[in-house]
Amino acid sequence: MDADLQVLAWQLRAIADEMGAALVRSAFSPNIKERRDCSTALFDASGRMVTQAEHIPVHLGAMPDAVAAVRAHDPRPGELWILNDPFAGGTHLPDITTVARTRLGYTVTRAHHADIGAPEPGSLPADSRTLADEGIVVPPTRITDTTLEALAGRMRHPAERLGDLHAQLAAHRLAERRLDELCARRGEEAVSAAMDALLAYSERVVRAAISRLPDGRYEATDALETAGGTLTIRAAVEISGEEITVDFEGTAGRHDGNLNCPLAVTRSAVYFVVRCVTDPDLPASGGAFAPVRVSAPRGCLVNARPPAAVAAGNVETSSRIVDVLFAALAQAIPVPAQGQGTMNNVVLGNGEFSYYETIGGGQGACPDAAGPSAVHVAMTNTLNTPVEALELAYPLHVEEYAIRLGSGGGGAHPGGDGVVRSLRVLEDCRLSVLAQRRSLAPRGAAGGQDGACGRTLVNGAELPASAACDLSAGDVVRIETPGGGGYGAS
Repeated sequence: MDADLQVLAWQLRAIADEMGAALVRSAFSPNIKERRDCSTALFDASGRMVTQAEHIPVHLGAMPDAVAAVRAHDPRPGELWILNDPFAGGTHLPDITTVARTRLGYTVTRAHHADIGAPEPGSLPADSRTLADEGIVVPPTRITDTTLEALAGRMRHPAERLGDLHAQLAAHRLAERRLDELCARRGEEAVSAAMDALLAYSERVVRAAISRLPDGRYEATDALETAGGTLTIRAAVEISGEEITVDFEGTAGRHDGNLNCPLAVTRSAVYFVVRCVTDPDLPASGGAFAPVRVSAPRGCLVNARPPAAVAAGNVETSSRIVDVLFAALAQAIPVPAQGQGTMNNVVLGNGEFSYYETIGGGQGACPDAAGPSAVHVAMTNTLNTPVEALELAYPLHVEEYAIRLGSGGGGAHPGGDGVVRSLRVLEDCRLSVLAQRRSLAPRGAAGGQDGACGRTLVNGAELPASAACDLSAGDVVRIETPGGGGYGAS
């Protein structure tokens, strides 16, 4: 890529980054403005993702499907569309996507809303069986003067929901101005050429990196925990020349709960792993994933079809897909030991508030370094909610927030430690937890020890990996997140 095109490419990336900053700064809910549970991206007129800001990996592979779903309606320049349907490019229902048609393509935002109108406050029910149990399903819908008000009115805390939705629209308006300014300075043709160049450059870099990996077929399995036993995820990774194919044949069928994963989310997990083993510093771009093929049996756990429930598929199954793929690739190249392998989703709420958080844990150790402690691992890239912001926004008191010392697996290079997050509720409310790695520990590698399993406790009584219950004022919820696996015998 010549210098002029490279400058233009980074200006496009800067627009996506500024979109994200505007969304975060304008949002009402702590989940977006503090945790930054959102993503922004630019697409070209063909629906190819030119660049995504450095936000949430699990959104990476699903955004193109959302744009494709909107493009099917032939949107006009200036129109804004909204959707959250997991089977039309969404991830799970709380992630609301907005798409705007621009002079050069599309701008996209995706943000996790703290409620989407499910019977369970926070709209991440632990016991959902179908998509209808998880909240309001929004197919691709053109936004009008009344669309957002009507939508927010069907959710809890409509003023906060509406504020977050308007923050997403503000990000689109900012991006439209920045694109107009860039085209005025450099010319529309030159900017469009830069989009093509960035996509082509990303593809070249990744193809070259794949070609340096050992050709072969590498297989692995892992499992998810459920009340009725375990669910197997099986993956075969085939490296051939400049291309990678991932096949999930042999993976468990549809879960009767909510661990099902739409294929778009499965692709996101695959793309994340490919990015890690090729060029982690390459800006996220659709061109980088042109050499990657993903297949899975229709209707299986990782290629869910309607009306399957998917609330935990986006957050938990995606994490296990990453573990499986790294385990397969470990037969060919050095990779870290397993990290915590869960997002530890905690939802507390009633008619007056909805609190949602993913809680970090231990990362697996590398062949040449210890794993970091108290970090978000793999498919999430959010921050924590600061104690001060949490206690200001919600009727909750943080009893303890600390590193869970000794939870990382031992080894020549120890795994990172998990986290302890203990919350006292100050009002009667509901608790919903979606988590994993409560009985199946994160594995060590090359003789390193496994990390400690996580624990979820209410007033000292331990809960299963996914659970929901009523809480009374004064009850204490304690989350002890898993540690990462160690690497190498000590």
